[in-house]
Amino acid sequence: MNETPNPPVLSLEDMRALVGKPMGTSRWYDITQDRIDQFADVTEDWQFIHVDKEAAKQTPFGTTIAHGFLTLSMLSAMVYEMPVLENIAMGVNYGFDKVRFLSPVPSGARIRAHFTLTELDESKPGFVTSYTHVEVEIEGHDKPALAADWIGRRYFGEE
Repeated sequence: MNETPNPPVLSLEDMRALVGKPMGTSRWYDITQDRIDQFADVTEDWQFIHVDKEAAKQTPFGTTIAHGFLTLSMLSAMVYEMPVLENIAMGVNYGFDKVRFLSPVPSGARIRAHFTLTELDESKPGFVTSYTHVEVEIEGHDKPALAADWIGRRYFGEE
């Protein structure tokens, strides 16, 4: 399912007002076995808990599970649904201060992310650095799949 996100565009002042507050929640994403298999092929990580349904049944998970890095990589799609700054020429992933894989995502599950802007650093000209806490929820589960502190850079364009 390819949906074109249409996130709100915010001024820098409005984005500053979001610090310490939830930015939003993404839509649900299906983590199908086909998606897991494709990720295994791209990353060459074919561990049986991800791709062998029969062998995975014998594990404590009882089924195949998504790679932790697949769940983490889904943030790239999910963040496009969050508010964006006006007059931005481009954004880049600057990294993570912390990533924890808290619960396995079973094949066939749906996940979504909750984003909270924790800091906005404007100390250098030409760009802002955002710090965002993200938790990925697994539909119907009490414990999140992952929690991460994500750092992004947004470079200003011409006004």
